[in-house]
Amino acid sequence: MTADTASAAKTGPSRSEIDQTLRAILRDVLGLDQAQVDGFDGETGLFGHLPELDSMAVAGLLTEIEDRLDIVIEDEDVDGEMLESYGGLLAFTEAKVVEG
Repeated sequence: MTADTASAAKTGPSRSEIDQTLRAILRDVLGLDQAQVDGFDGETGLFGHLPELDSMAVAGLLTEIEDRLDIVIEDEDVDGEMLESYGGLLAFTEAKVVEG
């Protein structure tokens, strides 16, 4: 096993896999259309921009992220910035996966 292979084995899902999982979670939890979710980019607004993502939906969204990506999101981790845009939520999720 090379050093690259060993580090890849420790990092878990790839960035692309995290992105696809996060899009599936948003689709499933919020009941969004697949085409809408596929069109999300880093600047796509989430909380305050998607009527489906209200304060009640946030808890379900975070729980599903934890379950599907096998991470723990602490209350103090949650802030408006991480939910402001798709890019913010993706970066937050990727960092949590790397933390393990």
